[in-house]
Formats: sequence, C-alpha cells, structure tokens
Amino acid sequence: MVKQRIYVNVVGFSDVERHALNTVFRLSEERELSYVPWVPLTAPGVELNTMRADVALVDGDSAEAVLAHAKELPPGQRLIWVGTRAPAHAWRVVDRPIQWAGLLDDLDAVSAARQVDSGQLDLDVTSPAPLEMAPGEVHKRALLVGSQPEEEPLFRARLARVGVLDADVAQSTELAAELIGRQRYCCGVFNLDEHHIDAWSLARLFAQHNPQALNMGISEHAGPLSPWWSRRRMRRDTERTGINALLARPLQADELQRSLDLLR
Repeated sequence: MVKQRIYVNVVGFSDVERHALNTVFRLSEERELSYVPWVPLTAPGVELNTMRADVALVDGDSAEAVLAHAKELPPGQRLIWVGTRAPAHAWRVVDRPIQWAGLLDDLDAVSAARQVDSGQLDLDVTSPAPLEMAPGEVHKRALLVGSQPEEEPLFRARLARVGVLDADVAQSTELAAELIGRQRYCCGVFNLDEHHIDAWSLARLFAQHNPQALNMGISEHAGPLSPWWSRRRMRRDTERTGINALLARPLQADELQRSLDLLR
C-alpha cells in the first residue's frame, strides 16, 4: 500500500507540547499513514515549499491564533483548534489538557476528508434520492454505520418496536456514503469510536440529506465514567456535525429505546 502523509501546519503551543507533537510525528513514520510538520519557507537556496498543509493545528491561546481565527482557510484544509474561543469554521475542537489519543484520531480522520476532497470518496452526493414512496409517507429505513456485531441485534430489535424494519449496515466510509446518496432514511446511527470510518463527516452528510431524521451518535466518551472534558467535547462536536442524539457505550436498552421512540 502507498504510504500516505498528512501535512500539519502547527501554530503556537508550548515547548512541552511541541516536543510531544514532534514525538507523534516521528513515531507515525512507522505507519502507513504518517504526519509531517509543514513549513511554508525552506532554507536559502532550496526550492520554496508550495504544497499546502492538509490541516492547521492551532493553539487557541497563542498570539498567532488571532490571525487563524479571522482568516479564511485554503480550500480543503481542516482546522483543528486547541483551547477556547474556537471559530465557527473549526473542523475539530480539542480541550486542554490535550488528550493525545483523541488528537491522533482527529488527524487520522483528515485522511478520509482529504480523499473526499480529491474525489476518491464521493461524500458530496448531489443527485436527489430516488422517490420510492408517496409524498408525505414516512421512510421507515435506518442506516447503521460502523456498528459492532454484538450491538446490531439490539439496534434491529429496538428499531422494530417503532416500526423500522429495514436497516442498512455499512462498515466502510465508501459504502456509507453511497447508501446516503442512494436512500432516504428516518434514522442514522454512527459509531463515533470506529476510527477506520470517518463517522463525523458521514453524520454531517446524513444530516444534509435527511434533515428530519434521527441522527444518532454512539461513543464510550459520552458516558458518565469519561472525564468531563471528554463529554463536553463530544457534545460540542455532535452539535456542530448535526447529530441530534448522543448515547453512551456500553449501550443501555432503555436509553436507546427512549431515543428511538422519537420515530413513532
């Protein structure tokens, strides 16, 4: 497999955080997907770096953050904002203290987003969904994205209680994007802990194509045993994405049913 690189423009951060980031970059060289610090200017006599960074990683508490807050991003670039007072165009917002595992997940998701921009993944499905039902009729069909095998029977059983008997399952970003463009759904369930799927971008796409649907996110980081900053971050990111129901893993059948009852 061809090695992929994500170029990261790092803005601000303390010496300690910079050291941690450099360690992340160095260790990532052993992976198929690696992170590379992006530098706009090279040494004298060396050709200018004209390649655009894939992501801007900005310390929101730094002096340089003022410019990043105000200026428009280049097409296709993602902004990951660390700290408070994040701009509306931030793609991800990370609280302090930085949880490096969560930040790595965000950087990994940039790869899927870049494939979307390049056309390798078609998440921008502009053709209308087929009119398979009469006007005004409810579309009793659900989409399960990245669901764990042991959870799928629970989803299907609880969906059946509210009259949703048809459910499509997608375990890849490509298939989920294709289904969202082809079908209309009353409910979408996205496993936000599955790092091999860009669940966030898919949930946003789902919300665009199915604005009246129940858009549900599932994550272990939403539960009471997770740190408060993790729960806060999940709530904020789901609101930005268009997810209107967030459930904690491990799933509680009664809690799941209360959310699904909105489909009655």
